[in-house]
Amino acid sequence: MSEQNILLKMKNITKRFGKVTALKDVNLEVKEGEVHALVGENGAGKSTLMNVLSGIYPYGSYEGDIIFDQETCRFNKIHDSESKGIVIIHQELALVPYLSIAENMFLGNERTSALSNGVVDWPRTYQRAKELLDLVGLDEDPRTLIKDIGVGKQQLVEIAKAIAKNVRLLILDEPTASLNETDSQKLLDLIAKFRDQGMTSIIISHKLNEISYIANSITVVRDGSTIETMDNSNHDISEDRIIAGMVGRALSDRFPKRKPEHKISDDVLLEVNNWTVHHPLNTERKVNDNVSIKIHRGEVVGFAGLMGAGRTEFAKSLFGRSYGTKISGDVKINGNPVKLNSVTDAINAGLAYVTEDRKGDGLVLENPIAHNMTLANLEALSKYLVLDKDLEGATAKKLKVDLNVKCASVDQNVGNLSGGNQQKVLLAKWIFAHPDVLILDEPTRGIDVGAKYEIYCLINKLVEAGKAVLVISSELPEVLGMCDRIYVMNEGRIVAEMPRAEASQESIMAAILRTSGKKQNLESK
Repeated sequence: MSEQNILLKMKNITKRFGKVTALKDVNLEVKEGEVHALVGENGAGKSTLMNVLSGIYPYGSYEGDIIFDQETCRFNKIHDSESKGIVIIHQELALVPYLSIAENMFLGNERTSALSNGVVDWPRTYQRAKELLDLVGLDEDPRTLIKDIGVGKQQLVEIAKAIAKNVRLLILDEPTASLNETDSQKLLDLIAKFRDQGMTSIIISHKLNEISYIANSITVVRDGSTIETMDNSNHDISEDRIIAGMVGRALSDRFPKRKPEHKISDDVLLEVNNWTVHHPLNTERKVNDNVSIKIHRGEVVGFAGLMGAGRTEFAKSLFGRSYGTKISGDVKINGNPVKLNSVTDAINAGLAYVTEDRKGDGLVLENPIAHNMTLANLEALSKYLVLDKDLEGATAKKLKVDLNVKCASVDQNVGNLSGGNQQKVLLAKWIFAHPDVLILDEPTRGIDVGAKYEIYCLINKLVEAGKAVLVISSELPEVLGMCDRIYVMNEGRIVAEMPRAEASQESIMAAILRTSGKKQNLESK
């Protein structure tokens, strides 16, 4: 490989956190004008390596060298790397909800003029913002508040923000984790477009089909070390080949099979009829319209649909009215009518909800693993309203083993765990509540293929033990691979129901598009 073609070299990077070695002699070479994928299991060191590169971990806190555009660099803060044209977009977007698109794009990089004495030149700011939005294909007014646009559009704002900093190397950490397939494809095509125009990108993703599609080179990181770099210039590296590098072995079946003797019962564990939910602010708008579903004991049911279809709103409104206040409909659990007016009511009735936002709503990141694991059922560990700390610790240790949570101790803060292990802690929290029905909202978002497999095995164990599981997922292969029956939701309504044997990605998308078309035809009349 010609040195002139190499934009970035990271040589013998070693990074330690106390006694833990997160990176050990990692080497990475990225060619100019390519999309270079960085893959590995959660905790493999991918994000740590990119934090070293971007200056989040300053020079002196690690060993090794960063050579960018044939110059040895010593970054002490993000501003240092950005001044060279290295810009990182994290999985948790760094946007301020109550500032406008334009204000976010130029925050810390304000547009001023020679005559303004450092005061923001707003006409110039909005004009440049509009130019950058056009460049990334986002048709929005730069004055629109970030809170008023969807996650897919927010990703495009982040890219426009990076371009405003004269980016040469764009680092994207799980850029499509929160996007549906349509928005994901648009974003990947945009990255490919900028690659063809000469921009270099490093992409971290657990969506291996996207890696195969977009990446020219693929570097595998495992246990803090670089394992190999594969040439994918012909886009012929298979997902199975990538997995073998990530986990150190072939993974023959992405979705584990249940025991042959497992049967789905005729008993209906959860029945919801005519469930209608209005938006909490715009109460005239229905986010769920007359939704009716049934889930049997021992059954995994999937909820498929595009982002904004109303699946999460359904789950949260059902789980103790955690979404919306104007709600109507009937619920039965184990054949008994129940009123779920609070989260406590839902838990006591045998219903649990694993949120899609594990960091924001699911876990207390600054608290220990043990506390997070037992939080939903403290009564089981208390006597006379006093928590038995020894019993809490013993319970957490058992859950740690049962769910294979990789951590030094259950006294460790959960915020220090990898995404996959955080997800296992969140699952442990709700399993310890001993629910009959478990709703899993995007249960494998942003986690690696090995952790996904473990969670799939856990789902199978739950239904084999007689529980019922509702899986909400934007990944259609996951819905098709794990669910016995699938409901398709679009625009707040159930538009199709199909057994797994009759379901396919094409039939699910056809149901969505068919019903969307009907609504558009009605509105045009």
